[in-house]
Formats: sequence, C-alpha cells, structure tokens
Amino acid sequence: MNRFAFALSSYTLKTFSGFSKANIKITGKQNIPDGSVIFTANHFTRIETIFLPYHIHDITKKEVWSLAAAELFDVPILQGALKNLGGVSTKDPHRDALILKTLLSGKVQWIIFPEGMMVKNKKLVKKNQLAVEDEGTIRRPHTGAAIVALRSEFYRERLRRLKGMGAPEFDRLVQELEIENIDYVLAQETHIVPVNITYYPASPKENILSKIAQIVMKEPSQRVMDELMTEGSMLFSNVDITIRFGEPIDIKEYLNDPYIESMLTVRRKIKFDDDINSKQIVRQFSIKIMEKYMSAVYAMTSFNYDHVLACILKHFPYRKEGIDIYEFKCKVYFAISWLVSGKTYCVSDNFCENQIHLLTDDRFKRFADFFAMAENTNVIKIKEGRIFKDQTKFVTPSNFHTIRIENPILVMANEVEPVREVEVFLKQVAQKSNDDICGLVTDKILEKIDNDFSKDYSDHYIEGESKGKNIGTPIFLKHETPVAGVLLIHGYMAAPEEMKAFALYLHEKSFTVYAPRLKGHGTAPEDLAKTEYEQWIESVEEGFVVLKHSCKKIIVGGFSTGAGLALELSSRLEGIAAVFAVAPPMRLNDLGSYFVPAIDTWNALIKKIHLSNIAKEFIENHPENLHINYVRNPIAGIHQLEKLMEYLEPKLKTINMPVLVVQSRKDPVVNPKGTLKLFEHLGSDTKEYYCFDYDRHGILIGQGVKRIYKAIENFIKQWV
Repeated sequence: MNRFAFALSSYTLKTFSGFSKANIKITGKQNIPDGSVIFTANHFTRIETIFLPYHIHDITKKEVWSLAAAELFDVPILQGALKNLGGVSTKDPHRDALILKTLLSGKVQWIIFPEGMMVKNKKLVKKNQLAVEDEGTIRRPHTGAAIVALRSEFYRERLRRLKGMGAPEFDRLVQELEIENIDYVLAQETHIVPVNITYYPASPKENILSKIAQIVMKEPSQRVMDELMTEGSMLFSNVDITIRFGEPIDIKEYLNDPYIESMLTVRRKIKFDDDINSKQIVRQFSIKIMEKYMSAVYAMTSFNYDHVLACILKHFPYRKEGIDIYEFKCKVYFAISWLVSGKTYCVSDNFCENQIHLLTDDRFKRFADFFAMAENTNVIKIKEGRIFKDQTKFVTPSNFHTIRIENPILVMANEVEPVREVEVFLKQVAQKSNDDICGLVTDKILEKIDNDFSKDYSDHYIEGESKGKNIGTPIFLKHETPVAGVLLIHGYMAAPEEMKAFALYLHEKSFTVYAPRLKGHGTAPEDLAKTEYEQWIESVEEGFVVLKHSCKKIIVGGFSTGAGLALELSSRLEGIAAVFAVAPPMRLNDLGSYFVPAIDTWNALIKKIHLSNIAKEFIENHPENLHINYVRNPIAGIHQLEKLMEYLEPKLKTINMPVLVVQSRKDPVVNPKGTLKLFEHLGSDTKEYYCFDYDRHGILIGQGVKRIYKAIENFIKQWV
C-alpha cells in the first residue's frame, strides 16, 4: 500500500464527510483489542467498503485493509481509490498470503464481509443455521475470516514454540512471513471483532447522485438506479448510520486440538495449509467461529421504528375488512416498549425515551413516513382509517438488484429475521386480538407510570421536604358503567393529590377518573428543575390513552398549568368530547418570574467562571397547600412554564370542541385578564367563561369548591 496515498485518501474522506448529511454513531470502541484484528461486518451498501475502513482507522490509528468485490476493481475510477484505501480484490491471487503476513505484523487490521456480497434483502431461509438467499441462491456466510484468523494464530503459536526450541525452521518462517519485529508478533494474539452497520431510515429516494446519473446516462439500468438511490440517500438525506463493535472472539483457544498441537511442535518444515487432516480440523473450527461472529453481527442490529412496523405489518393476519390503524399502532407501541425496556437487544437511538407519541398524534411522523413508503411501493392502501395490505408483497420473490427500491418494506422486515427471538415476539404481537393488545398496552403504560414515579421518588427524595409518596401517586378511579372518562391534570409544583377531592366527586357522579402525575412533580424541586414541558405533555398523553382504553367518551380538564396542558392536548387529539380549564395561565402575577431572565444570565456567568456554588437555581415559594406543593420553585421550571404558554398561545384558535374556562376574580398567581384573553383566542364555537369571586389561586381545594364542582359537572354532562 502507498502510505501517502492512504493518508491522502483518508483526508479526502474526512473532508467529504463534512458535506455528507449522514449521522454516524459508533459504539463499542472499547471492544477493539490491540494486536491482530479481523473485523467481520454485514454488507448492505457499497459505501461500507470505504467509510468503515476510514472510521476504524480513525479509532485504532492503524492501516485498515479490506476485501472488496472483484467487480469494483473493473471500474477505473474506483480501482485507484480502493487500492489507496487498502482495498484488496477477492480474486487477487496473492490475497491469502498478503492477509497472513500483514495480520501477523499487527500493524494492519482487516475488514472482511462474510456475507460474500451485498445482501440487499437479508432473508433467513434455514431455521437451525445461518443462511441467506439472494438472487435465488441459498448460501451460508463465508468462513474465510475464521480460516485466516486460525492460520494467523497457528503460525504465531508455531513461531513461539520453535523459538523456544531453537529450531532452524524458526528463522525460515520469520523470513518467509516477512516479520520485522518478532517479539512484538509473539506478544500479540489474533481476534475477530464482529461489526454491525444499521441504517435508519433505509428508504431509497431521489438524491443528487441519482439525478446526475439520469442526466449523464441516457438510460441508467435498474441496478445502477437502485444503488445510487439507496447509497446516495445514505450520504445526503440525514440517514443515521450506527456502527457497533461487538466483543472480540479470541482465536487461540481453537488451536486446542491434539493433531494441531502435534503440528505446532514439529521441528521440520510442514505444509499446514495443505495437510488433509489439518484442513478438515480448520474447516470444522471455522464453521463454529463463523456461526459465532455472524450471530454476533446480526444480534447487534440496531432495531428501529421501520424494523418493527415492517415486521408487524408482515405478520398481521389478513383481514378482508382491512386493519384498524389504531390497533396497528397499539401493537407497534407494545412491541417497541418491550424492545426498549428489556435492554437485551440493540435499539436505535431514534427510539424516543417515551413512545406515547405513537398512540396520540404521531408528531415525529414514524407512522406517516412508513405508510407513505408502503403506499408508494403498493404494499398497502389506506382507506377510511383502515390498512389494506397486499400480502403477496411479503411472499413473492423480488429482483435482487431492484428490491430496495421496489419493496423496501420487505427488506426491513427480513432484517429482523436473523434475530430469531425478536422476530418470533413481533409475530406473536402482530397476531394478538384487538382486545388483548389494548389490555396489554394499558397494563404496560400503567406499569411504566408506576416504575417512573418509584424511580424518580427514590432518586430525588429529600428528608423533611419531599411529601409522602401517596401525594404524588396518580389517581385512577374506575366505574363499572361510566358516563364518560375524565382526565384531571394538576398544576405546576403540585401533584395528583391536588385533584383528589374533585376526582372523588366526579366518580360519585358515575365518571371514571384518571389524574396523572406530571413528570418532575410529587418528588422534589431538583427533579422538576431538570424536566422539560414536553415531558409534562407526555405524562398527560399517557393518562389520556389509559382512559381511551377504558371509556367511550373522554373529557379533559385541568387546573392552572394542568389547564394549559388540557387545552394543548385538545388542540391536537381527536376523541375528546369537551375540555375545561380552571385558572389556565397566560400571564403570571408571580413577581419572581419577572426576575428569571436576569437570574438565568447571572447563573450562566457564575458557572462560566466555575463558581456554581453561588448560582441561584431556586426561589422561595409560599404555597396555599403546603401539604402538596413544593416550597422551592426552580428557575428552570419557570422557564419551562413560560415555554409551554408560548407554545400553547397560537394553538388556541385550533381548538374546536366545547370549552369551559373557570377563573378566580382575585387570583394572586394567574392574571384574570390573561385568562380572559386566552378565552377570546379559543377557536371553539361553543365556549363558556365563569368567574368566581374568590381570593385564592387553588379554587379546586378548600371553601366553596362544591359551587365550582357543580358548574363543571353541569357543563361536561351536556357533551357525554
């Protein structure tokens, strides 16, 4: 290899990566040992033969050579670049000798793609052993990486034995293998490091490369367009590329065989590579090693949304009347929750910490993008909220060179198959009944809510300041024959206990009631200080879904910040009959909030000069309900409250269901003028404003609450 060319090509790649929009994340760097290393990776795109050596070199600072398909060297422009980057043709007559010599030296690391070629559609066809099908051919992954690793470690150990015996054969081997530093070679071992490369999203689309090809080439072939649309998307369309390095496989232990042992100690020249018995033994060991590294490669697949959606769709039982979209979403939610919570399998960083968005508004477009891709490739049609799938798309063989364009959904589903436990689980979930999956989702959400609170309470509990755990525990009052379900949302720095009296009142009136705990509440101010308002929204959404699976009609309401969250939810979601907002915030009377920008600037300055101990992160709070509310108000929390109000204001005009706004005339915290302004901004044709002559903020607790309870009850009964 021309080392200057290698360095120059690496620099060019680094410069090029600045133009690429691909987001590359590398995990498992600590698994790369020193010494002789072969990296075995899955192979989905041609660009892997270029960017993978570059990134490994960036980590290890060693030259990285790789075996590349012989056909790539037939393209003049690629031939030079590949050679400069350490590419060696799979048909190079000196390939095996070159790998052995450079591997033993420990100065060069190798990448081998055991699948043998690009596997555009990883279809597992044999249940008890790894085998893939491409272009109608069923074959097992290659054992070449295992064989060269065994050869490398055999010769290393043989050199070690011969040196100890002082045999002349030692000098001959050192010369033949072109070893410069024998002590360094003997101090090392040979390892195979499995590597998995996962792309998300892996959907081919028009890009700058495919557009140039259509201009330059009169009629580019389907194969050319497949590869340019797929690989161009990887580079220029914000695709996440996850590279995972698995635990190294030590090769030395596989030399523990009587016949191999006898060959290690023979003083004369031997033909290890040609000996019939040794070849048979190496072949047996190489299959075991191959199974080990390929199992590791596939097990490190970073499962993402598209994997789960495609696999659930594939195994969803055929229904003439179509598939209910919400049922499909529930199955996806349950499956992803299992994948993420189990921590047994590798999952994409794209999985949000909370998956509740999948069951509400799909604000990150996980379903929208997937459905668009599936419709564009004729895998599904969506009519009146139901999915009609063409099952033949999952069983009819596709052309190897065009499958990634013609049927990317099948490619995604088949990527799951090598990880049998995951594939089996997703199939089981897909085949569950609607009632079963709704029940499982409800249980999963309630379990998550309970676990989250227990962890938050334990992590942030402050002796003498934190309230009892019962104060922050969500309230769920079920009714056997509910009139409707009511979602009651507490206020800022409070807890579900704030809504308990009203919840009991509504339950007596035949309503099922759920009062969620907003994230960061019911624990300690330090917990609230690191919580963002989007997490409050997720807490509300979890409660909404729990009620949705329990009641046919849902009313949403809240107090103070909870009222703002109730309005926010109503601006996005369908299935809400009416909403009520008690003292919803639009402006704050609390003077402490006026000083937040100045305090925040002060804190930033103080921390910059490393005097964090005098930063002011909380202001004193004097709550009306000391047994519920925090006595310290985090500056960061006030910021989030202001962000919520800014986020909510433009959405008020989109609310179109009946709304009731309730306000205290002498509220010391929420400005009544701001509440009236909020009321006027509401887009609903049916809206009512009630103003009670109380001189406190917390009007759902204490004297005179029954008047307010009754007013709200009378309003919501009109809409259930």
